[in-house]
Amino acid sequence: MINPDFEKMGGLIPAIIQDHITRQVLMLGYMNEESFKKTQETGLVTFYSRSRKCLWTKGESSGNFLHVKDMYIDCDNDTILIKAQPDGPTCHKGTTSCFDFDESNIGFLSYLQQFIDKRNVERPAGSYTTKLFREGVNKIAKKVGEEAVELIIESKDNNDDLFLNEAADMLYFTIVLLSAKGKKIEDVVSILKGRHKE
Repeated sequence: MINPDFEKMGGLIPAIIQDHITRQVLMLGYMNEESFKKTQETGLVTFYSRSRKCLWTKGESSGNFLHVKDMYIDCDNDTILIKAQPDGPTCHKGTTSCFDFDESNIGFLSYLQQFIDKRNVERPAGSYTTKLFREGVNKIAKKVGEEAVELIIESKDNNDDLFLNEAADMLYFTIVLLSAKGKKIEDVVSILKGRHKE
């Protein structure tokens, strides 16, 4: 349970909205106590419009609602971070984010991990990923080894397209192997962060 300090900021606090899968920052709005409570009650991000002086639920006119997945408060209790699932473009200009940058490519690895984990659980027929899981860890590990060799071979040539495709294959099979072992790409990132020195 988070308890924002609305009085500290004169009744309004900033709320940063982040895509819960890609982690891309989507927008920033302002909340008062009433809009915060409505957000909690409905599960839809609701702001206080400073220009119209009223509550507005994001998506009420466009249909591009922001579904709350998680909420966090900062260390001073005066800024909220909301991880949300967007129904469509967040910006009124029709773009994913109100900010003129895109970091979703890196965030896609988290999405891919979740997708592969789901395949591991559901095992739908006709899926290549399902086929890999059914063949077992040894077969998946062998594919990682094969892709590693192919990546090395392509790195010695000057065909960037082939090299990048082999790197993509390597990442895919590595994430499948992580899932088969009950691990995630985030676990690998945690190790890299722990090793990192400024």
